[in-house]
Amino acid sequence: MTLFNDIEIFTSGTGGKKVFDLPDTELMLYDNFFTKEESDHYYTTLLNNTPWQKYAMEIYDKTVTVPRMISWYEDRDNPGAVLTKPDWTPDLRSIRERVEKETQVKFNSVLLNLYRNGKDAVSWHSDREQNFGKDAIIASVSFGETRMFQLRHKFRKEIPQVEIPLHHGSLLLMAGTTQSFWQHQVPKTAKDILPRINLTFRQINREL
Repeated sequence: MTLFNDIEIFTSGTGGKKVFDLPDTELMLYDNFFTKEESDHYYTTLLNNTPWQKYAMEIYDKTVTVPRMISWYEDRDNPGAVLTKPDWTPDLRSIRERVEKETQVKFNSVLLNLYRNGKDAVSWHSDREQNFGKDAIIASVSFGETRMFQLRHKFRKEIPQVEIPLHHGSLLLMAGTTQSFWQHQVPKTAKDILPRINLTFRQINREL
């Protein structure tokens, strides 16, 4: 998909932690959460060794294949977990451990998204309450090409749209009532760009 040397052009951001002063959300960005060397390693390993799959979903009575590739991992002791799915890799466990240590939140699942180029994207949405609860906490880790993460308030149209560039090795934490009051997307771009891998750590509970 890409050569290891290509990751030298990835942007790692300016570093540091930023808390966004926005209503109805707890939103925090950690630039350079992983070092350049760590990010390069995780990007290459995940890109080449993850069992990426196409994902189809129902939209207005039609089956649509989403414009990105995905892979799903969760703890095997989760109620309803499919035991034939791949178990967490050492790298995924290491990434989760770092995220949990920083956020003080335990996560039992992760959705990996592969944006292969600028045509791959995800449209406006809020993460579903089913299986994750009303005010889900989501920790989003990015490796690879920088993509723009956009947010808009569902009800208060006077609040300007927010744009956050998610760089190589960044961590974005969405908590509080974010999913109830905000939508987010990663839009398409006409630029000729390299792949981006995004990991969204979650707390799944099928007994909700």
